[in-house]
Amino acid sequence: MASGSTAERVIVAGAGLAALRGAEAMREAGFSGPLTIVGDEPYRPYDRPPLSKHVLTGETPADATTLPSSLGADVAWILGSAATRLDRAARTLHLADGRALPYDRLLIATGTRARPWPNPHEGRLSGVFTLRGRDDAAALRAALAARPRRVLVIGGGFIGCEVASLCRQLGLRATLVESGPTLLSRVLGSAVGGFIGAIHEGRGVDLRCGSEVEWLEGEDGRLVRAHLTDGTRIEADVAVIALGALRNTEWLDGSGLSADPGGVDCDATGYVLDRDGQPDLRIAAAGDVARFPHPLYGGRRAALEHWSHAVAQGIHAGRLLAGVKPEVPYGALPTFWSTQGDVVVKSAGLTTGADAVAFTQGEPGSGRFVAVYGREGRCVAAVSVDSARWLPAHAELVATAAPFPPHGAAADRPARGITILAPGFA
Repeated sequence: MASGSTAERVIVAGAGLAALRGAEAMREAGFSGPLTIVGDEPYRPYDRPPLSKHVLTGETPADATTLPSSLGADVAWILGSAATRLDRAARTLHLADGRALPYDRLLIATGTRARPWPNPHEGRLSGVFTLRGRDDAAALRAALAARPRRVLVIGGGFIGCEVASLCRQLGLRATLVESGPTLLSRVLGSAVGGFIGAIHEGRGVDLRCGSEVEWLEGEDGRLVRAHLTDGTRIEADVAVIALGALRNTEWLDGSGLSADPGGVDCDATGYVLDRDGQPDLRIAAAGDVARFPHPLYGGRRAALEHWSHAVAQGIHAGRLLAGVKPEVPYGALPTFWSTQGDVVVKSAGLTTGADAVAFTQGEPGSGRFVAVYGREGRCVAAVSVDSARWLPAHAELVATAAPFPPHGAAADRPARGITILAPGFA
């Protein structure tokens, strides 16, 4: 499709951040033809990070999170109807409401949804919540405003930690149950996760690491307590299920594209691959759902659930579909941040596969530090806890695959030097 073409139709499947930035990038690159954005929710694209922060405190209404956009009135929006099937032979996208939309180019940006509680009956109890979308946040905010006796958070990832910390900020009793040895162990490893867990405990969160919830008990359709596998019972009238996300790829079954629950596969350029590993030059993908070979990690395929990644890859994919060929493969340095009460955690790079971690800045025991992760003698990721001003220098080490352990990365390293530990991933 030549830049500025008006003859071809573009559909964006998904209406989140990556979809929005991708659509904007198409227009900015000169595409002026028919452009349709399809979303399963009834809302224009909105910002998700505030949902687990400002919306839950009541500081920001859920309906005030709509993202600003440069798109004009020449864009068609079909909201509240999910994509259900892709017919590549007929170049047609089928929707839940029965409509069939023809396309010439397609951007797949269908994102993720919250992983539900495994027992559907228990998951439908009043007082049991997941937190992914705008409606989820509004409903959970109302429950927290009613001052429950105790909030049970199941899952010690970033969202679970944010919710537990926010509950303490609101003066609510909070218990967090995590099956791993520490909080965030799957993402940051137990060495760093243990320090973050100590920060939460210091703020009054009741941590139950190495524990699992076996079942949720209800009375008259409402949650009253949780039963752990060790026989412990936790009385709670609100439970937040924070067990991660599921990628929305089921609608691609039968399309011939290389897609599974881990994402839809892309080549280094950004085009989606078919089952034979060949790129479909009419289809690109971006955001949480896109699995691509990352050049910073030896071409290892990754699907990233990061805000900054959704923006960068959305723009990349939009320009690609508008006919602007990239000079280099997409490979933006993954970055992430999380606010947990008054603690800010920021990261650069991917910790997956790290075989060592070095504390290069600050004192971990004090709750303010920078940790650098190494793999096979190279820096692959850096995490700052309440030390964000030091992260850019460490991010540069990751972006250049500098030798690990790093030398001279920080100006005020403790006198005892860099501490190196096994990362302790669960």
